[in-house]
Amino acid sequence: MERRKTRQVVLGNVKIGGNADISVQSMLNIPASDTEGSVRQSIELEKAGCDIIRIAIPDEEAIRLIPAIKKEVSCPIVADIHFDYKLALEAAAAGIDKIRINPGNIGDDSRVKQVADECRRRNIPIRIGVNSGSLEKHILAKYGRPTPQALCDSALYHASLLEKFDFDNIVLSMKSSDVDFMVQAYELASNQCDYPLHLGVTEAGTERMGLIKSSIGIGSLLLQGIGDTIRVSLTDDPVKEVYAAKDILRALSLNKDGIRFISCPTCGRTQIDLIGLAKRAEEMLRDCKKSITVAIMGCAVNGPGEAREADIGIAGGNNCGLIFKKGEIIKKVKEEELLSELLKEIEKM
Repeated sequence: MERRKTRQVVLGNVKIGGNADISVQSMLNIPASDTEGSVRQSIELEKAGCDIIRIAIPDEEAIRLIPAIKKEVSCPIVADIHFDYKLALEAAAAGIDKIRINPGNIGDDSRVKQVADECRRRNIPIRIGVNSGSLEKHILAKYGRPTPQALCDSALYHASLLEKFDFDNIVLSMKSSDVDFMVQAYELASNQCDYPLHLGVTEAGTERMGLIKSSIGIGSLLLQGIGDTIRVSLTDDPVKEVYAAKDILRALSLNKDGIRFISCPTCGRTQIDLIGLAKRAEEMLRDCKKSITVAIMGCAVNGPGEAREADIGIAGGNNCGLIFKKGEIIKKVKEEELLSELLKEIEKM
């Protein structure tokens, strides 16, 4: 798929937009008052493959999180700030890599100019994040209610407040809990500006429904070449957000790192615990960085044929199984040895 052409911003060791890979973001859900817990969760997110970590900065006391986290992780940190321009200035001074703030919510032009000037001086990008619940009165008056165009207009309005002070190191997001609404807003923005876009379905729900909504919304935009960085929002452990985002990118062949799984849905021919095997294989290989396709198939007759494009796979029989590579059977093993033998073969690859 052809990616939409956007300008590029740089935060720490990560680039967003231009020809950069699509980055994965998540946000800490530890109370900002818990520095030790926030640092620990940041380390867990980085280990899971998170490219960018966002932290809430609700008050001046939370500024201490910035140096504490940056000391322990190498991925860039984003300060999530609402209304208080002074917190944005303090976060910049503390070494933050990016700030998420809406210029229209922080006061008059003098305050906006202070934030723009400080971020320009330190080369800190600003993400403008709007949603259907935060639309300005003049935009609501124009459209009568939240609409995708109203959401897009709101994001561009906030950007214009920064542009007035020659600041364009900007990323935009226009999130909604309504998937179709969100998709339309981003499509409109992609036709009206060249700022890089941060994709996400906000308040998407718990793990099951949140993953479904995020896959549809984020995935449909990525298929159109729209989107430069993504966050899957789940009411769950943020590590699961990272795994979900990486799986979305992998499913669209936008991330070549890690295992791509193929597994059959099982049928009456299945004679082994394929569901259990597939789940265990996925968990055991979750952090494997090898760019290969692994098949977990239930039928020893059809398995190697149906999954012949897989780099390696297993197919079950009656208390036994086959290990195959590119459709060619390389060995027959007992059912209880299938996973261990599969792992051995993957280690050789």
